[in-house]
Amino acid sequence: MKWKYQATDIDIKKIDHEFVTSFEFYLRSEKKCGNNSALKYLKNFKKIIRFCLASGWLAQDPFRNFKSKLKIVDRVFLNQDEIDLIANKVFETMRLNQVRDIFLFSCLTGLAYADVQKLKKTEIVKGLDGEMWIFTKRQKTDTPTRVPLLASALAILNKYAYHPACDNSGKALPVSTNQKMNAYLKEIAGICGIIRN
Repeated sequence: MKWKYQATDIDIKKIDHEFVTSFEFYLRSEKKCGNNSALKYLKNFKKIIRFCLASGWLAQDPFRNFKSKLKIVDRVFLNQDEIDLIANKVFETMRLNQVRDIFLFSCLTGLAYADVQKLKKTEIVKGLDGEMWIFTKRQKTDTPTRVPLLASALAILNKYAYHPACDNSGKALPVSTNQKMNAYLKEIAGICGIIRN
């Protein structure tokens, strides 16, 4: 708003196709967003526009002639040798050992960062088979999920069972912020000689 209109607010009726294309340009140029990130912001904005249309606040859809396409992202992944290399490496700092353990826990359970970060001790339960399971809800989809705990994943949970951050919060693991975790994982990859994100 400040960049294009030198204002902090604008009348909803003034939002038109030109506004949408200018917003896209702003995201790509000023904010340096990649294609998919820019489209994610536009998609969220479009939800608001749809609400305005349904409420009768806008007569025409400013997105009507707006075309955009997500780019397919080729995700890189670690192979078993690389995971073993990380798993068997003993780092000099507790910080890196802890991040490595949490990363391995994600690999062993298939849980995303957000799900591991919010995982509570109370969500680790004994299943009908007598084995330990994770009974939780996925943060992104809010759907229930049941994950059997492999011995190595259970060992990681036991390692941090009495960690002060876990005792105080009731969380299963002492997970740092996503930004810190990603930075430390890059550091771990560098130490292990893994050249990829």
